Order: sequence, then C-alpha cells, then structure tokens
Amino acid sequence: MALVSRIFIRDLKNRSQFFLRIKTHSSFSTVAEIPSIKSSDYKKREENETNNNTSLKSHPPEYRFIYPEFLPNPTPSHRNAIKEKMERKDMLARRTILDIPEFYVGSILAVTHSDIHAPGKSNRFVGICIYRQGSGLRASFMLRNVVDGQPVEMDYDLYDPCIQKVECLRLEKRLDDQLLYLRDCALEYSTFPFDMEAEFTIGRTEVPVNPIKIPLLPPPWITKYELLNLQGIKEESIVLNKNRTRKLKKAAAPWEKYDLMKMYRKTIPKEEQDEIYSELYSQFHHLEVSRQKQKRSRIFTRPKKTG
Repeated sequence: MALVSRIFIRDLKNRSQFFLRIKTHSSFSTVAEIPSIKSSDYKKREENETNNNTSLKSHPPEYRFIYPEFLPNPTPSHRNAIKEKMERKDMLARRTILDIPEFYVGSILAVTHSDIHAPGKSNRFVGICIYRQGSGLRASFMLRNVVDGQPVEMDYDLYDPCIQKVECLRLEKRLDDQLLYLRDCALEYSTFPFDMEAEFTIGRTEVPVNPIKIPLLPPPWITKYELLNLQGIKEESIVLNKNRTRKLKKAAAPWEKYDLMKMYRKTIPKEEQDEIYSELYSQFHHLEVSRQKQKRSRIFTRPKKTG
C-alpha cells in the first residue's frame, strides 16, 4: 500500500507541473492571437453566407413564369428529389440541342415535328397556345388553328425528341391561364395563317397582355363556364336559366381565396423555387450567350434592288 501511494503522489506532481508549464506558456503573446484567428474565421463565415444568399437571389424573378416546367409537382405523393434532379439534367441537355423560346398561353407558335407520313418527313403546324400543363419531362402544350374550315388541335410534349424546331411568332398573354373556351367560340378567333411571319418587338420590358374578350356561341357548351370565373369571356354571352343560376349560387365558395393551406398544397414554396433556379441560372446564362454568338456569326445578305 505504501508503494502504491508513493506512485500515485508522484503522478499527481508530474501532472501539476505539466499544467503549470502550459499556464505560464499561455501568458505570452499567443493569447492575443487566438481571438484574432476566431474573428477572422467568423468574418469568412459571414462572407460565405452572404455570397450564398446573393447567389440564391441572383436569378431573375421572371424565371418561374418563363420556365414553369422546371418546378416539380406540388403533390407530396409525387415528389422524389433524385428523380427531379435527373429530369432537370435531361431537360437542360435537350435545351442545348433545341432552342425552346419563351411563350405563354395566348402566344402564337409554329412547331416543326418529324412525321414519317409527310412528304418531307416533317410537318409544320401554326396555332395559338390554348393550354399548358405538366412539370418536368411530362410538360406539354396545345395549339389550335383552323384548317380547311375545320378546327384542329395539336398536343405536343415540350421535350419530345421528335420536335425539330419551335418558333414564337407572336409573344403575348391573355387574361386567363387556359383558352379552352375557344372551342365554343366562332372560328375566326382561332384562325391564323400558316405563312405568318414572326413579330419582333424592340425595347420590350414586359410581355404584352391582350385584353380581348370573346363572345361564346349559344349553348350547349363543353363545360359550365360560369363556374370557372374566366376573364376572357364576354359576360353578356353567358345566359343562364333559373336552374343553372341556382346551381351557381350553391357552388359558390368565396372563402377559398382565404384558404392558405389549399394555396400551399397547390404551389411550391418560394425558398425551394429560389434554390432550383439558382442552380440553373448559370447554365441558362451560358445557353443565352452561346445563342447570341450564333446569331452574330450568321452572314447578313443585303437585299438587291429590282427594277
């Protein structure tokens, strides 16, 4: 027992001397350097955080309207982070080959699509965009025009590999997000020439909105338009009987515009939108720069005078 106690006392002395050396050593100039190192690290962290925040806010706010298909489906049961990221990569790879212009519901487009039954193995269709839906690789849009007195509608997948060219002949918006009511309107509102040339606007800051209101034909209609609250239909053309007015009052739900949870389920949060578009901003910018270079490299042929 005496031997064990001596060994224990000797260990305690050695440890106390070791801690005293550390304390006396820390009383020199190294103590003043420690907080300076911490403050510099803190400043670097703050700079990195500010850079990250600015990078998230660097993309233009109109991206959510120009590229709505890059936003995922807001339904929680359809969400998959890995699938969404892989789809965005495929969509960007497709955009490097095919120039998909900015367009909205109400814009007039011309789509050149490969068709084995056509004489030149391709077909070009011109029409007004009446519907746009879907997200990711399942995004699609619908064009409508009148051919030989018959209304024709063509539904295209936006990232279909058979599409050869997409041209925006007239860039504009309408008062509604869908123009399916043109099916119950006169054909003159859906008729556009197939040899229509592209309209260019110089110095445009915002997309023009066409405020036209179209009258409906007499019923029967394909749906009950009085329930949809559409702004592009003339109110005088919607004539209701007593039974339909009673159903309209019964189906009215003025409290839905205050239902925040319903709006939250139908949309993607703004923070998630900023994160998605900040990842895509540099690649979009690179695509725009490369397209501008290609336009400048084209040879301009001066028209010759005749006569």
